[in-house]
Amino acid sequence: MLEVYAFATPNSVKVPIALEELGLDYALHAVNVRKGEQKAADFAALNPNTKVPVLIDPDGPDGRLVLTESAAILVYLAEKSGKLLPSAGEGRARVFEQLFFHASGLGPVFGQSGFFQRFAAEPQPIAIERFLTEAKRTVSVLDRVLADHRFVAGDAFTIADIAHFGWLWRREFAGVALDDAPNVARWYAEIEARPAVLRAIERVGALVPQS
Repeated sequence: MLEVYAFATPNSVKVPIALEELGLDYALHAVNVRKGEQKAADFAALNPNTKVPVLIDPDGPDGRLVLTESAAILVYLAEKSGKLLPSAGEGRARVFEQLFFHASGLGPVFGQSGFFQRFAAEPQPIAIERFLTEAKRTVSVLDRVLADHRFVAGDAFTIADIAHFGWLWRREFAGVALDDAPNVARWYAEIEARPAVLRAIERVGALVPQS
């Protein structure tokens, strides 16, 4: 059985969503990043970068596989199952185009926007303006893409949609709304309503201790 180490974070939720969509059995293990559990020695042995998520496949192509980075995990699961990623052609290229846009653009800038608004030791108005403006700009880019397509890489739901959904699921953290992005709002509502996505969000939510 696949094992996933995760918490209720934008990057973590992507992996259970993919697994639920693919119908693969998995065990979900909580790593409470609010308490710093990702820095514990046993977890650092799995991921020296001390971040969630981590996937363990005991039946990997060359034996037991420990894989980090949410985008890499999504690609691995899609290729393992033969689903959610075209095998060739422009469709495959468009999925990777969106994955790299997410990994280099939307994900990092959402994270920085939230950090400077919520966790900076002192107010940093220049940084807040810089990253919040860029976060809103990336949403506008995605909105233009979705003006012409049902999903972010074309007409089929893929791992690229799962990647973007993770941070948009926690968009309030970055101070971003979808009021000026009707195509993103339409896309988000459709994905949020998918049964597999609902199941994944419920499982990830259960990782958070109740106060």
